[in-house]
Amino acid sequence: MRKVILGVAVSLDGFIEGPNGEYDWCPPPSKEEMDKFLDNIDVVFFGRKSYELFGTADYADKTSYVFSNTLKSVKGRNAYLLGGDIVSAVKRIKAEEGKSIWLWGGASLTTTFMNAGLIDELWLGLVPVVLGAGKPLFQDIRQRTHFKVMDTVNRNGYLSLYLQYQNTGA
Repeated sequence: MRKVILGVAVSLDGFIEGPNGEYDWCPPPSKEEMDKFLDNIDVVFFGRKSYELFGTADYADKTSYVFSNTLKSVKGRNAYLLGGDIVSAVKRIKAEEGKSIWLWGGASLTTTFMNAGLIDELWLGLVPVVLGAGKPLFQDIRQRTHFKVMDTVNRNGYLSLYLQYQNTGA
């Protein structure tokens, strides 16, 4: 079964956006780190806002799914719109043959995935900045979820944390 990897930058105080939706505090990952990550990915999951801000063009060689109940269509080669019962759709996609899946963007999408137990790994870029306000990465999570630290890398002005879901049987 394929893995879903949530890959996102987060501030020291747990925000993925500043109070005005800004990302100017977030340095990009190094080309080496991003290339290594993308070599193991063949599907990218986008939230609506991430799709509207960035589109899918940078990942045209991957299959992209945009999750939205308000958009009518999406543009891009290999780009598909998913709405409604996304949990069933994600379970179906995870069961297909292929590489890992990158969950890129969307605090509410992250909440849905976490609450449904669909995230297998986290790649968090911990940026050494306190924003004080903004959009938190984790909100409205219904259960305690344990992860094991697999690796840490201090690179490009932030700390990359690689974490794997741990089924504690609780």
